[in-house]
Amino acid sequence: MPITADCHLHSSFSGDSDTPMEEMILQGIRLGLTHMCFTEHNDFDYPVTEPDPAGLFELNPDAYLYDFIKLKEKYEGRIRLCFGLELGLQPHLSKRNAAFAKEHEYDFIIGSSHICNGKDPYYPSFYEGRKQEDAYLEYFESILDNLESYNNFDVYGHLDYVVRYGPKKDEGYSYEAYRDILDRILERLIDMEKGIEINTAGLAKGMRQPNPCTGILRRYRELGGEVITTGSDAHSPEQVAYAFGQAADILKGCGFRYYATFEKRRPSFHKL
Repeated sequence: MPITADCHLHSSFSGDSDTPMEEMILQGIRLGLTHMCFTEHNDFDYPVTEPDPAGLFELNPDAYLYDFIKLKEKYEGRIRLCFGLELGLQPHLSKRNAAFAKEHEYDFIIGSSHICNGKDPYYPSFYEGRKQEDAYLEYFESILDNLESYNNFDVYGHLDYVVRYGPKKDEGYSYEAYRDILDRILERLIDMEKGIEINTAGLAKGMRQPNPCTGILRRYRELGGEVITTGSDAHSPEQVAYAFGQAADILKGCGFRYYATFEKRRPSFHKL
């Protein structure tokens, strides 16, 4: 397997998974992974108007760290485990997120947009009463707002997350259709010396391309972006390292020669 590091993983410490962390680790070992980074969710101010309770995505980092350390020691020599965080970004949460991220020494932080102007694009209500194209554009504009207000992360997660859940998914969607706003996002990330990820959850959900799409990945590389991590966004064992062979081919086709892993917030590069 050309990619042996899965750097976007969730366990029962995330509000949308009930899988024990050890089950995820054992699956990674079975698959021949050399590196796994858990990136448990923390999304402050998750909208209570949606059918999920308030606080669903607020992480207990102390409990998470306690179990993580025990398992890291147990599987030392069999797989390298890293302590990560997926931090839900919203402009008004910048100070709160900054304080939360500094409370523990994370190996890796993914900054992600799950909430756009008070709504999660996971739910149909985000798209009601307007064209899918307008909903997607609003989502991308919100990413730019986040980049202007917050910088304590290593890579931006699933840049086109919104496309997983639109009424038509990725039908009619492409980098070219949103070139202006996407170029501004990518240029800003590169100026900030931040990376992006290739996230294979879209493929697991039946989409034709990963998140972000191939056009965005290629454009990031054309603009000089080099830091890219590989993640399945798995919430259960069968999703770990999903379609990583395909992901490697996509990255090579976009001009990447290496993928990155992070420890103590510092990148290491691995040949594809």
